[in-house]
Amino acid sequence: MDVIKRGVSEIIPEEDLVKKLERSIKTKTPLNAKLGCDPSRPDLHVGHSVVLRKLRQFQELGHLAILIVGDFTGMIGDPSGKSKTRPSLNLDETRRNGKTYFEQATKILSAKKVKMLYNSEWLGKMSFEDVLRLASRYTIARMLERDDFTDRYKQGDAIRIHEFLYPLAQAMDSVMVEADVELGGTDQKFNLLVARDIQREYGQDPQVAVTMPILIGIDGVEKMSKSLENYIGFTEPPKEIYGKTMSIPDALIYDYFLLTTNIPQQELAAIRRQLARKVVNPRDLKRRLARDLVSIYYHPEAAKKAEEEFDKVYVKKETPEDIRKIERLESGEILLVDLIVREGMASSKSEARRLIQQGAVSADGRKITGIHQKIQSAKQGKPLVLKVGKHQFVHISENVILLKSENSRKSH
Repeated sequence: MDVIKRGVSEIIPEEDLVKKLERSIKTKTPLNAKLGCDPSRPDLHVGHSVVLRKLRQFQELGHLAILIVGDFTGMIGDPSGKSKTRPSLNLDETRRNGKTYFEQATKILSAKKVKMLYNSEWLGKMSFEDVLRLASRYTIARMLERDDFTDRYKQGDAIRIHEFLYPLAQAMDSVMVEADVELGGTDQKFNLLVARDIQREYGQDPQVAVTMPILIGIDGVEKMSKSLENYIGFTEPPKEIYGKTMSIPDALIYDYFLLTTNIPQQELAAIRRQLARKVVNPRDLKRRLARDLVSIYYHPEAAKKAEEEFDKVYVKKETPEDIRKIERLESGEILLVDLIVREGMASSKSEARRLIQQGAVSADGRKITGIHQKIQSAKQGKPLVLKVGKHQFVHISENVILLKSENSRKSH
């Protein structure tokens, strides 16, 4: 229980989990520890790792991890935390994302001790009669106890009937695998508790709900999310993981150590004391955290190289060794916004403009502030290093000069 309770928000009910563990030990029968995966996005970040790491602990304690990819429920769209109806995906999209999810999840989970299932295997076979029977086992009043639905109902915002089916469909996942324990973020609490009720309806011993905190992103404001660009991805290069970790606010250091690393409890307590008494430079702790995260998703040697690269660029202010190179501009002249998007340093022109306006783009160390800035090939020019954000660099090898269009001069 000491292992399981580390970093947990709630165990509902805790006494039932103790009984299940005692019975498991006595009968030498592993518990079925379930985690439902939302396949709406194919790439995982360390925010996802919080609950995956807890599932790994259940594996290490001898229990069976059951990873259910919601390829069918993904077509409904989880309404958790949503202020409006969530866009649905088709089965091909959810299946494709699910495969990627599993490949990345096993960076944390033991692939030998996990059973991966797609919930379309049973939900897709349910007849309309089966759905009606399932729906009859829950009430609208209970469904409206959910904060998301209550707020939308009071505000007069649309709630589609199919959204009521999401927690029921997720509950059927627990019924089908006879889940003893289900893990999820705190935003999944309602769904996990609905599953307990539905399991009772089907004559099963209800699962225990174990909820984990939602990890705040590197911006220190919103929960970690790819759409908010405040994430650290599983598959990002080591230097990206290291650099992004170094950018987290000091107030998040302890939470990141607690929720995303394997640091022993005694050392964790020491870090908390050091931060409280302000007897350590937070930067030093972030360096350790960054090394730990790179080591988890790659290996210690990669962590060492990432740290050396970070020091070279951000401490010694040198150019990265593995900087990407552009030999020629090809067109001879290009808007900086277009170049940034073309080289994959921003996902769209609007994002590139925003980065420029925020002062996050520089050429040879000089900030670029005009969104109409152009780069032109010129014999009288020189090669330059373009930096976008904190971690992206590109070296333009041919001789170039920076121009400003007429619109740019007027805007300034």
